[in-house]
Amino acid sequence: MADIGTGTGALLGIWVAKLVGSTAGAGVSLIYLLPKGRREAASRFVTGVSCGMIFGAPTGLWIEARLGIAGDLSRLDIMLAGSAAASLCAWWVLGALARIAGRYGAKPGNRG
Repeated sequence: MADIGTGTGALLGIWVAKLVGSTAGAGVSLIYLLPKGRREAASRFVTGVSCGMIFGAPTGLWIEARLGIAGDLSRLDIMLAGSAAASLCAWWVLGALARIAGRYGAKPGNRG
């Protein structure tokens, strides 16, 4: 198990890294799949940041193990990368699902 540090300073640094990473992931994903409106943008952004904050640590550790770079990055780098990756994936998947549901969902009045 990775040592995530002790003390208030280390804990604050981890939370800041998770927040910055998840916000950056949600922001970068705007480039890939633009929202149709403000409501979609807000819901996808909040979902991305939430997923980045919640799943950032396990995602960062998974990326570290998968790439074989254990020991090469600081714990803050791992949290930042993991949060950004989790946020980017959640944000993009939610946007894609919204587009698919909008395209193939039943329209009112079209049921025969």
